[in-house]
Amino acid sequence: MRNNVYLLCLFFFSLSVRAQSPFAPLNSDYYHLIDRLEIRQDRWADGFHSSIKPYNRQSIIQLTDSILAKPTRDLSDSDYFNLDYLRDDSWEWVKPTADDPQPGNSREPLFRHFYKKKADFYNLQTEDVDLHISPAVYFGAGVERASYEASNPADGQKLNFINSRGVELRGSIGKKLGFYSFFSENQAIYPEYIQQYGRTYSRYNGEEGSAPGEGFTKNYRTNGVDFLSARGYITFNALKVINIQFGHDRNFIGNGFRSLLLSDNSAPYLFAKFSTRLGKRIQYTNLFTHLQNSQNLPAAMNVLIPPKFAAMHHLSVNVSDHVNIGLFEAEVFSRDRVDLSYLNPIIFYRYVESSQGSADNALIGLDAKVNFLSQFLVYGQVMLDEFVLRELTRGRGSWTNKFAVQLGGKYIDAFDVPNLDLQLEMNLARPYTYSHGGSSTVSPGQTNYVHYSQPLAHPLGANFMEGLGIVRFQRQKLSASGIFGIMMYGADPSPDRNYGGNILQDYNTRIGEDGNHIGQGRKTIITYGDIRGSYMIRHNVFLEARYLYRFQDSEYRPARYSDQVASLAVRWNIPYRNWVF
Repeated sequence: MRNNVYLLCLFFFSLSVRAQSPFAPLNSDYYHLIDRLEIRQDRWADGFHSSIKPYNRQSIIQLTDSILAKPTRDLSDSDYFNLDYLRDDSWEWVKPTADDPQPGNSREPLFRHFYKKKADFYNLQTEDVDLHISPAVYFGAGVERASYEASNPADGQKLNFINSRGVELRGSIGKKLGFYSFFSENQAIYPEYIQQYGRTYSRYNGEEGSAPGEGFTKNYRTNGVDFLSARGYITFNALKVINIQFGHDRNFIGNGFRSLLLSDNSAPYLFAKFSTRLGKRIQYTNLFTHLQNSQNLPAAMNVLIPPKFAAMHHLSVNVSDHVNIGLFEAEVFSRDRVDLSYLNPIIFYRYVESSQGSADNALIGLDAKVNFLSQFLVYGQVMLDEFVLRELTRGRGSWTNKFAVQLGGKYIDAFDVPNLDLQLEMNLARPYTYSHGGSSTVSPGQTNYVHYSQPLAHPLGANFMEGLGIVRFQRQKLSASGIFGIMMYGADPSPDRNYGGNILQDYNTRIGEDGNHIGQGRKTIITYGDIRGSYMIRHNVFLEARYLYRFQDSEYRPARYSDQVASLAVRWNIPYRNWVF
């Protein structure tokens, strides 16, 4: 029973399966093209709720259809290029027309059997099977210059690289069951600041090697990592309005560069997701996840990683053509099995948690966005962990006021320059937000908002404030982007002092009841700049050049630390991942 709850749910709903497409993998560059088209359309597309990611490929094509049906003079040549690119990428959902009887076709297939379609190395379409297979490759190398104020072994110039080889496949069976699978084998030597981050959020006590956003890793050479990356799921429609997705992947809730509700920062996890559309304006999403508590495991032993679970739901409502509001709730709990009490898809989880003794971690959130003048999007999020209004009005800095706030905006075609897009975003989280307490019966990490020792929301955890600015420019195949930020957070000066930044820590070890504020502890300020140029050689094959500068100033030694990286890379069907922290 306890090992098959998800499968029972799937079999129950699969009695009336209908056609369903896979989802486009999470990719900030790719998704920006979609979000830009939605802003340009100046209203929410019918049934398209962009706060919940990843996006369904069929829905992406429906969005492009609605734009092409009513084109405006504001669309640039690059916009039409992006429309063609998105439609070629999901060509199986494009309806043939007299002008384009075979969508996505290549002009010159390779050996007559390969690249018959621009997006697929190989594809097969019959009455029973729709199959798309493509290689997934990432080769990147760069030179890093790290410099500390005090003498440090990391000083000097060294080589960074990423070497990933894999395969991606998607499709459908019998026009009813969609599927997706990705697998890659990877070796990497990351910049110094990523290695430091990995030592903070590592799988084992004292573990050196870690890859942000990935699960199990092995050490490679002296300072590198070797790991496998795999994701996969099945998806189908049960009834007419309910979509079910079951598999191992990441999810994202929000409209910003960051998400304070649920982001793609952590490793992939097992989940079952139920998306219910009620008319054209309402979408209700249930997400049941199987997470792993990898904290405090002995590095020298092969042990079964203890499980933990999270049940989430999100209600997205297009209250008008320009305003969307979302409500979010999550419950993180630890049992030797899935707790059936949280499988009720429409109950208030805080009530269930209270009825069971309030031993679990309850979080409540709100997100909203407003689209106006065909050029602007304003968005925001609020996450409430533990929140006591009386303590907030007292103004004494009570630790119980655990909340996070996001406010941001996007401005496309800025200053009437076609395809120049700007984004500003502010995020903050009070100390001890997302963390939770342990007890004699609950080991550390069992109920914090963490999976595989990595935060499920913001990569900095809590006790931080940041401002980000993002600039993007595109001219068809050529694009450039820059990410600039200032981040301030409070770190723990020693392992036995918990100032509320590292959410792996038990909040019962906090420094005090009152007087808590953002930046307490070892106050650290980071200045971050990341500039990248990219050219698409052919569909989903990118040649990139990048320069990164990061400066860290802390109240304690090493007080100042700078990191500079210049690199070149070739990407083929693998998203570029930003490690901004």
